[in-house]
Parts: sequence; structure tokens; C-alpha cells
Amino acid sequence: MKQLNVDVAIIGTGTAGMTAYRAAKAQGARTVVIESGQYGTTCARVGCMPSKLLIAAAEATHVIDTCAPFGVHAGEKRIDGRAVMERVKRERDRFVGFVLEGVEAMPVQDRLQGRARFTGPCTLVVDDHTEIQAGRIVIATGSMPLRLPQLENVGPGVVTSDDVFYWDDLPRSVAVIGTGVIGLELGQAMARLGVRVRFYARGGSIANITDPEVLRCAGRVLMEELDIAFQTEVVGAVQEGDEVALTVRDALGKESTERFQYVLMTAGRTPNVHDLGLEHTGLERGPDGIPVFDARTMQCGTSNIFIAGDANNERPLLHDAADHGKIAGDNAGRYPDVRPGLRRAPIAVAFTEPNIATLGKNYKALCAGGQRKFAVGSVSFANQGRSRVMLQNKGMLRVYAEYGTRLFLGAEMIAPRAEHLAHLLSWAFQMRLTVDQMLEMPFYHPVIEEGVRTALRDLAANLSKGDSQTDPADTEPGT
Repeated sequence: MKQLNVDVAIIGTGTAGMTAYRAAKAQGARTVVIESGQYGTTCARVGCMPSKLLIAAAEATHVIDTCAPFGVHAGEKRIDGRAVMERVKRERDRFVGFVLEGVEAMPVQDRLQGRARFTGPCTLVVDDHTEIQAGRIVIATGSMPLRLPQLENVGPGVVTSDDVFYWDDLPRSVAVIGTGVIGLELGQAMARLGVRVRFYARGGSIANITDPEVLRCAGRVLMEELDIAFQTEVVGAVQEGDEVALTVRDALGKESTERFQYVLMTAGRTPNVHDLGLEHTGLERGPDGIPVFDARTMQCGTSNIFIAGDANNERPLLHDAADHGKIAGDNAGRYPDVRPGLRRAPIAVAFTEPNIATLGKNYKALCAGGQRKFAVGSVSFANQGRSRVMLQNKGMLRVYAEYGTRLFLGAEMIAPRAEHLAHLLSWAFQMRLTVDQMLEMPFYHPVIEEGVRTALRDLAANLSKGDSQTDPADTEPGT
């Protein structure tokens, strides 16, 4: 078996792993990366980029479906499912190609192919061909779709989100299990592309929403267009020819069975940390098996091991994975001189229509610990000027600020073009602006952002009242 001695070994070549590699190399460390599967990030291959390609096709057909109220009448619509998926895969492969170019630009001696496992706190074995002695190790192994036990070993009709982007054609029908970000994005896109779609959600949650008022609004808005069965449990499924017979149980205990071409599991993703030999590291691990780590430094305890990206499950999003990787790589490269790195304002967006977005501190986190110490401002987009002009006047925004300091704390929303509103507000959060400073900023007319100003004015008025009584919206988030 080949013996290798390096300063830093990085397990995984996704966004976090590749960023960590560059950061460690910049510190002058002799660094290698180890990859057990295909090169190419989750985002480029089966995540954010191919999903947005499918969403873009859905948006194009939705424009045709909704243009009549403007006095514009389109001709006969025809959706070519094979052409839709061909473009998705072609452009997906283009994005993956950019990642592969980055990998191939690395020196050959810095790349190892195979599955890495810990044999000690500073040692790894890669398959049966290489033993590595490493001064520091970065775990950047990413995540995989969560699979439901009751849907295991059913047949080819039960799939995960990773499988969707290898389809050659759009399916006839899909049952989407889960109303998280992935499920809602893919399900709404397919529904708009003519696929019969039904959602099944075990509870009442929607995407990343924790604010009960926003959650209620999101439920109303989405169910105007989508077929969603909340409070519904998956019992099991049987493959019957080219269809899957899916059995579910509703909140009253009634079971029913419906057939779909595919059952799509989108109940979340789970970190790839369970086959790494972590028991040989001596690291403290949480109930989920993930090593306990410092989110400012990515260091696991006081050890020489760092964990970054989806593997640590802190914020499993690409931009956070890149930040994780930079911090982990910097610290691994200069260990034991471990320093806190730049952590940006939390921001998450679901590219549904309307968009769903959260940023800063969410409602649930702000309510933790008892009596609220923050005020809430809100706006409905039902009558917001620019939203009505575009016939996208649905949704609401809720913004939060601290009593006394009037510091802006965060926001949750389902709103037209919320991807842009969320960026605007996340910058204000990161800059630690007060609500009054935010209201001093320019607002053009007519724009969606005027809705932000309305919400901030409402927030400023509620702050001035100094009333920290319970918000009428207060209920257990997710109910």
C-alpha cells in the first residue's frame, strides 16, 4: 500500500472541499483532496443549477398560461418534455464542466480517487491503495438525499431529487413527499410543465418558514395553485408495472392509495459522515453523528480536524459551504493558529412563485427563551402597487427589530421577487442597521421594494409603542 505524508488532507471535492483546498494551499500547506465519487459539486450536478433550469422552463410556460388578463392571448401551447429535459441536462453538464476544469487544473499528485476512512486522529486509508499521515484533516463530504424507510426497495418508480436531472422526458405524474425547499421547487415546476403533481407533507411546515403568519399566508397562496395534502403520513408503496401505488394516512387516520409514475422523496438531505470511521478520531459527536464543531472556525473541539459544508449540517447552502471551506482551509493550513473566519448574514431562498425567503434571525429563534423582546412589522403584497401591475400581488413580508436599540434582526416572507428583497435586507442585517437608518435609504417608485418600506414603517411604529406584548400571530411555528 502506498504511503503518503501531507500537511492537510481534504475529504471531498464539492464546494466546501475545493474552497478548503485553495485556502490551505494559499497557506503554503502540502495538501491533497480525496474523492470517492464523481467530481462536480452537488449544486452543479443535482442541486441548485439544474433545478433552476427546470424552473426557468416552468416560468416560460406559466407566462403563456397567465397572459390573458393583460389582454395578451397566446396560441396553442405545446410542451416538449424531451426538449425540456435535454436543455436541463445539457446546461447542467456545462456547469459541471466548469467544476471539472477546476479539478483538472490541480496537480495530479494533489488528487486521490477512492473512499477515505479514518484509522486514527491523523491517519486515513483510501480504499486499499493508500495510507495517509496528515497533520490536519478537513471533512467536506457533503450530503445525500434522505430516504424514507417505508419507501425503501419499492422499485424504480421511487426516486430522489438527485435522479430527476437524469430523466430523458417529463413524467406523466409525480407524488412529491415533503414541502421543503427542494420538493416545492421541483413540484411546482413540474406542475406548471403539465405533470400531474400531488404533494404529501407529514406536518404543516413549508420551506424554511417559522413565522406563523407567513406560514399561514404561504399555505393559502401555494394551495391556490398546488395540490398539497398536509398532515399526511406515508404508509408504504408498491411498484405495479410502470406506476407506483402509494398509500398514505391522513390526520384522521384514513388510508388511501393513489398511483403515480414516480414517487419523489424530498424529505431533506443527510450529511455524509456515517461511513468515515469517525469512531477512530476520538471526536465528540452529537446525536446525529456529526462531530461537535465551532461554527466560527470549523474546528472539531480542539483537534486537528475541521468540518465544512453540508457535512456539518449547519447551513447546507452553497454560499455557506464556500465560506465554511475558506475558514476550514485557512485554519487547517496555519494550524495550530486557529482563527474565527468571516460568517455572513444567514439567507435562504426557495425559488417557488412567489419566492419564499428568510434572513437574519428567524421568528422561531427570536422567540426562544420566553417573552419576546422584539417588535414585528408587516406588509401584504395583495395591494402593493408594482405587484398589482405585474399581477403578482400575493404574499406577505414580516420584519423584526429589537426593542430599545431598534436594531434590525431579520425577516421572513413569501413575496414576488423575494430573492432580491432578501438580499437587500440581509445586507442591512449584516451591517447592523437600525430600522430608522434603513428608512433613510432611497426607495424608487414604483418598485416591489416599496413594500419593504411599508413593512419597515409598520415596524418603526410598533417599536415606538414599546409594547412587548405577545404578537397575535404567536402559535407554535409549523402548526
